[in-house]
Amino acid sequence: MTTGDTAPDPRGARNPAEFIARLQALKNRSGLTYRELAARADERGDVLPRSTVANMLARTTLPREELLAAFVRACGLGPDEAREWEAVRKELAARGVHEPGTEGPVPDEPEAAGAVAGEPGAGGPAGTGSVPDEPGAGGPAGTGSVPDEPGAAGPATRGPGGAGPGAGGPGVGRAGGAEPAGRSAEVPPVWPGAAVAQPPAAGEGPGDEGTGDSGGPGGTRLRLHRTLVAVVAVAGLVLATLSVVAFLREDTPAHRTTPPVLTAPAEGPVHIRVIGSDLCLNERRGGRSGQIHQRPCAGADVPAYELRRLDGDQWRIVSQHPDYGPGCSGIPSGGRMSDAAFEDSECGDPTRVERFTLEPHGTPVTGYRIVPAGSATPGSCVTVVGDPAAEWSRLAQAPCRPDARGQLFSFDRR
Repeated sequence: MTTGDTAPDPRGARNPAEFIARLQALKNRSGLTYRELAARADERGDVLPRSTVANMLARTTLPREELLAAFVRACGLGPDEAREWEAVRKELAARGVHEPGTEGPVPDEPEAAGAVAGEPGAGGPAGTGSVPDEPGAGGPAGTGSVPDEPGAAGPATRGPGGAGPGAGGPGVGRAGGAEPAGRSAEVPPVWPGAAVAQPPAAGEGPGDEGTGDSGGPGGTRLRLHRTLVAVVAVAGLVLATLSVVAFLREDTPAHRTTPPVLTAPAEGPVHIRVIGSDLCLNERRGGRSGQIHQRPCAGADVPAYELRRLDGDQWRIVSQHPDYGPGCSGIPSGGRMSDAAFEDSECGDPTRVERFTLEPHGTPVTGYRIVPAGSATPGSCVTVVGDPAAEWSRLAQAPCRPDARGQLFSFDRR
């Protein structure tokens, strides 16, 4: 906390708006960022999400008692000072105005004071606003059982009598059969390469020469012919199916061999992709720290990033978070720590580095470095910490490397 000045006095607040203004002055006096306030609250066993503090100070309605207590403690106030803030808040909630020197007991606060309507986590403990679940996480979406295949529950249907075609029927060849009238009992030999006997014409009986299923060389050759035709047809169908599947797999993004195109920085919505992988910068949904990680680009939309050009060659990386709203990527504490986290938070915090130069690397250019402008640790680059190819590796400020491993990015249009 900044020393040499006096903490704002809540007793001078005559309405909720003035009370919030004094809370903002208390934060400014502490010199702490939203993230640092959240960390100090955690050390004391309180829950104080940075987004909740930002929302509280942006409103003109009173915070919950639990939130107020956690906030003033994180700002460094003692128990007596905290009780003064709580007493003024209680009077404002009950009467709508605060008059310094008011005597008498303060009536209990109405249950539905409406002081925090719409604030994340309203109605629960301080700062415990629920974050919408990830699609399919912990809920019924995507977890339903797959319906049974039609007909899978019963046995395969068989034909009448349970026998296949031709079972026990006529056409069993010459064995035991009488020779039809007008035909010779002699069977002419069938030499290799000779034409296969044709099926019998209408009216010819079963067991005629060359058509029976079990008698004579002609029947054997006919069965071979039919079997080979069926095998060739099935093999052709299988090969055609495999060819189509292979073609479709090669055409999917996961199997394309063409590397992604390197894209130079330009104003507008972007995916910030790590060179050498199909991973993009993003946060963990539901996280409070704002820490930026890398994850597959296909699902990298928490938050959605955008580049904005500032004066000269400097840029700002702005974000739109589905839970916390607009923000900016930056390095906390002016970049004084060499391994300071690369994180998303509210824009405009003077203690954070929120300006960057996007420097091309290599000849020809192989990627772009994200260099914090005005960092207290010169020669630093935004870097993938750990394995650059591993999902959920975090990003932080680190010394720029000659080979730029884990420090090159592409700003793909979104």
